[in-house]
Amino acid sequence: MTGSRRPLWSTITLAAVLAVLAPIALVGLGAISPSGDAWGQLWAGPLPGMLWSTLSLLVLVGGGALMVGTSLAWLVTAYDFPGRRVFTWALMLPLAMPAYVLGFVFLAVFDFAGPVQTALRSVFGFDVWFPDVSSIGGAALVMTFTLYPYVYILARSAFREQTPATYESARMLGDSRFVALRRVVLPMARPTLAAGVALVIMETLTDFATVQYFNVQTVSVGVYQVWRGMFDRETAVELAALVLLIAILVLGLERLFRGSAKFFQRGAPREIERVTLRGRRSALAIGACGGVLAFAIVLPIAQLLVWMFTSTGTVGDIGRAFEYLSNSLGLAVAAAVGAVVVAVLVAAGSRFSGSGLVRKAAHLVTAGYAVPGPVVAIGVLVIVSWLSGAMGRNPTGLVLLSLTGLVYAYVVRFMALAYGAVDASLEKITPATVDAAHTLGATPSRVMRQIHFPMAGAGAAAGAVLVTIDVLKELPIVLLIRPFGFTTASIWVWELASESRWSSAAVPALLIVVAAMIPIVIYLRRERRDSVILSDPPLVGAGARR
Repeated sequence: MTGSRRPLWSTITLAAVLAVLAPIALVGLGAISPSGDAWGQLWAGPLPGMLWSTLSLLVLVGGGALMVGTSLAWLVTAYDFPGRRVFTWALMLPLAMPAYVLGFVFLAVFDFAGPVQTALRSVFGFDVWFPDVSSIGGAALVMTFTLYPYVYILARSAFREQTPATYESARMLGDSRFVALRRVVLPMARPTLAAGVALVIMETLTDFATVQYFNVQTVSVGVYQVWRGMFDRETAVELAALVLLIAILVLGLERLFRGSAKFFQRGAPREIERVTLRGRRSALAIGACGGVLAFAIVLPIAQLLVWMFTSTGTVGDIGRAFEYLSNSLGLAVAAAVGAVVVAVLVAAGSRFSGSGLVRKAAHLVTAGYAVPGPVVAIGVLVIVSWLSGAMGRNPTGLVLLSLTGLVYAYVVRFMALAYGAVDASLEKITPATVDAAHTLGATPSRVMRQIHFPMAGAGAAAGAVLVTIDVLKELPIVLLIRPFGFTTASIWVWELASESRWSSAAVPALLIVVAAMIPIVIYLRRERRDSVILSDPPLVGAGARR
């Protein structure tokens, strides 16, 4: 029976959980006995500035993504205007644009030598004022417009899932739509919005390629510089522990901002009745949605295409781009397969174990997604260093060990995507079905093969696709762990952009953006299927109260 205890499956599940948690734990242990001399030098030197830049960037990007994502989600949910249906899904597309790609395009266009400032100087003179784009403000702007979809997607789902009875009651009592939004809708959506902002902040904390373009020194940048530039493993581990501490504080604040208040709603969820916008208000709504898309996805892709077709050197770059993309795909496929296999073992094994404690412990495999990439990378590097010392200096073995460690780091970092999809699929299997199979003499392995695998197939496929695309876009982990001479598409983009070779970076950047569109298409197909449940309500006439 499913309730009987099976120690073997408990052992398998807990071993997988410990393997995922090991790199994170090693970084945490590095903070227990810090080296006083190194920290003294860091505190007297760049560390205070790094901390201030990191916290400032987190506040700016988190607040900006919350404002942009929530506003756009409410606009397409509560109002109707020309193009609303297209904007509803198109506003998710900037998630496919890596911040480091938009970052170098933004600098190429708006920096001092770019076409925008050059044109202004030719019209208004050399002393014309223009804000400094190579700053923390420029970095925050770029990251806000690539990360706001995390908030937008979750906020829109929260708005659609709410029953409109409370909102309509507030409107009947005389509240304007804005007041009803502030007093009723947003408090009920607060847990979801907090989760979205937490995702944005974690992604911001992970990034160290984009911020380097803008001359912003964050703690994550310090981890990379200490490890790669100074080859100081102990200090790098301690800096990574500081990044981990910031991540833990962010998660704690996310729980705090959720608040202890509970909001319940009655009745079946359906969309709020939308108000038809006309005239100037309609134009403003179209301009807001179109402006965000133009800045975040249309203009950068257009500029990349211009560079690709006008530069004579890009023809030769196409072969190298596909070579490096194949390296990225190889890593992505290996990581996706590894993540799905571990996810199935943990999700199914925790059920076979019959232990409630093991079931709870199984969810710890998702911890890597809440930890910045440099932290995971440093933890894996510590393990790889130990193993390489035991292996000696065999070059082939060291390369294979580095590649294996790279895949391992990706599995740890993105396990949540695979486990969430697989576990949700297995939840649909009734315990009675598994009990009947065991009663008929089926072993756990046979149950997994004939019941769990078929039922979890769709979820595993979706999780594998999401892991694959995230690995294609990922940069900090591969930069820290890759063996010497091994290059991926994301690394090549970063190297070319760091040297201001914008045209050469166009081809690999476009390949990454196109590949990253796949999970968005999957999400949209699923949403279109689920939208049958929530049929569009009738529109409120133009004379309705706004």
